[in-house]
Order: sequence, then C-alpha cells, then structure tokens
Amino acid sequence: MKRIVFTAVFFVFAASITFGQKKAVKAAANEIKGTSPNIAEARNLIKDALTNPETAELAETWYVAGDIENKQFDMERTNEMLGKQPREEVMYSALGAILPYFNKALEYDKRPDEKGKVKLKYTKDIKSIMLANRPFYSNAGIYYYNNKDYKKAYENFKVYGDFKKMDIFKGETWAIPDSVENQIRYYAGLSAAFIPDHAAAIEIFDEIKDGGVNETDIYRALANEYLQLNDSSGFERTIVAGFKKFPQDDYFLLNLINQSISKGKSNEAINYLDAAISKDPTNAQLYDVLGQVYEGDKKIDDAIKNMKKALELKPDSVDFLLHLGRVYFNLGVEKRGEADQIKDQNQYKIESQKALGYFKDAMPYFEKALETDSKNAGTVWALSQIYYTLDMGDEYKKMDALYNQLKQ
Repeated sequence: MKRIVFTAVFFVFAASITFGQKKAVKAAANEIKGTSPNIAEARNLIKDALTNPETAELAETWYVAGDIENKQFDMERTNEMLGKQPREEVMYSALGAILPYFNKALEYDKRPDEKGKVKLKYTKDIKSIMLANRPFYSNAGIYYYNNKDYKKAYENFKVYGDFKKMDIFKGETWAIPDSVENQIRYYAGLSAAFIPDHAAAIEIFDEIKDGGVNETDIYRALANEYLQLNDSSGFERTIVAGFKKFPQDDYFLLNLINQSISKGKSNEAINYLDAAISKDPTNAQLYDVLGQVYEGDKKIDDAIKNMKKALELKPDSVDFLLHLGRVYFNLGVEKRGEADQIKDQNQYKIESQKALGYFKDAMPYFEKALETDSKNAGTVWALSQIYYTLDMGDEYKKMDALYNQLKQ
C-alpha cells in the first residue's frame, strides 16, 4: 500500500513540474512581448525548460529561447537606428545565440504529430527572422575581427555564407551579388587562419578560390595554410594551379622554382621561367631568377646573359647588381684557384690575368650597388676583396675601415 501511495505522489509531483515548465515557456514568451521586456527574467524562465524532459523536445521551447535572444538583439539595434550607442558586445552575443536555438526549434517543428502529420508552426517565423538578421552576421564578424576575437569573427562570417546551404532556404532568391558573398566568405577564411584553424581556413579558401574575388590572394592564402599543416602535396598542388591561373604573379612562380630546385629539377624550373617570360617579356625579375638557376647549373654564359637582361630592364636594382657582381666575383675566385694549381709560370700568368679580369668585371656592379645601399656589409666586403686583389690600396683601406665600422 505504501508503495502505491508513493508512486501516486511521485506522478502528481512530476505532473506539477511538467505543468510548471510549460507555464514557464509561456511566461518567457509573454515577458518579451511587453514594451519594457526583462530579458534576464525571460532567459531565467526558459532556462530549465530547455533541459526538462517534457519541454526539451518541444519546438515552442526552443523557438521562445531564440526569440528572447532576437528581442535582445533588436533592442540594441533599435538604439543604433535611433542614433544611440548600442552595446555591441551584448548585441552581437545575442545574435550569435539565436541560430543554435532556432536550429533546434526547426528540428522539432518537422516532427510528425500523433497522426503522422507534420504541421510546421514556427518554421515560417524563424525563416523570416533569420533572413532579416542575415546582414548583421557580417557586421558581427567585422566587430569581432577588429577586436581580434577571430573565433567569433569566423563563426559569424561563416554563418552569413552558410545561409545558402541551409535546408530552410532552399529555393530562396538571393539579392546579394556573389561577389559580396565571396568577399565575406574570404573574411571567414582569414579569421579561421588567425584562430588558427588551418583546416577550416583551407575548406573555405578552397571553396571560393575561383569565385572572382581576391582570387590571387586566396590562392596564396590557401598555399600558406597547407604550409602551416606541413602538407607539401597540398601546397604544391595549389601553387601549380595558382601559376597556371596567374602566370605573372611572382609568388607562385618563385615557389614553383624553389620546389623544382629543392627536388633537383632545374630543367623544370627553367621551363616554368621560359613560359612566364614568353607571357611577360618585360619582367626583369624573371630574367634575374632564370640567371640564378643557370648559375646553379654552372651554365655561366646563360646566367650572365639573363642577369644582364634583368639589369637592362631595371638598371637600378641593387639585388640584380649584386647577383651579377657575384657571378663575376665567383668566376674570379674560381679562376684564381685554378691558376694556383698551375706550375708552368707562363700559363699561370695567363690564367691569373683571366682571374683579375673577372674581378674587374665584378667591380662596377658592386660599386653601383654601394651607391644605392652604402650600409650593405656584404657589398662592402666584396669590394674590399676586389680592391685588395687588384692592388688598389687606398680603395681597399677605405672599404676595410667601412666594413669594420658596419660590423660593430
């Protein structure tokens, strides 16, 4: 008998709790309908209903929870429209809280009733609210990005783009141009990279890389994300695709060349350079890099030819001057070393003169480079060695003193 009484009391108690939670949902909904809603009270009223077994699977519960956050968001946005300073953190925190609640409401709204029929009660209102709020996810992303909260920036930018993928919006006609959509998606990728969440960034950059907005930057960013993950195949695949699409962009070219050289494939690097030069024959950088590849292959005549072409196109480039000067300088060092091995004095003199000739050829390039950058210790050292070798005592002393000064 006691057991029966206990059971009866238990069910009465459970029923009262259930009744109380359903009343709480109604009370929370009513709380935000007034002219002066108490958001904190509404949140407190709905909180337990979200976890109570009898109300946690009701679409109404989750709809009301989302509507509370939407009310908070609207209140702050209204202040902004009236020229008052909104509490941006409060506004965008509320905006971020709406969608998780509404997603649960949509899930339960699609459930069939006892008769197996689906009667959508909240889906239409949710769709309307979400469409009205969509532009503000971009604003929220900007707010969080500027405050260096990249995780929240990523989440908000991504939600903006994810609208088109949501089942609720299938068949929707979008007035926003794709270029704007892709720009915001690009910001989502940048935010993910800063978190850092490289996998998320790669997913977004790969999705929008051919979308017509910031394509060069996106391909570069995508390649860099693969580098961050030490994914060499992904990196190489991206720079190959980037080079094909943007053959005039040095980033892809130089990385392809580095890849080719690191693998001992200088012929492949030369082919890439030749292809790029054919499309952009006035690009001095291409000739200089090609010259360096030939230099590495010990094809010195071809190296000098291409480096001179680079200087012809860009005569004041310190880098180009130093590269060509280096080739002649190294030839001088190499030839002098060969001469030192010769025992025949006449032949020794001939080869020594050739060595001196190379040092003389190198000298004007280093001197011109020094005119532009007088604090480059490497240039000063090279000139000091040239002057010493050519018995130019005064010039040597000057360069030696300058080198010691720069090294202090």
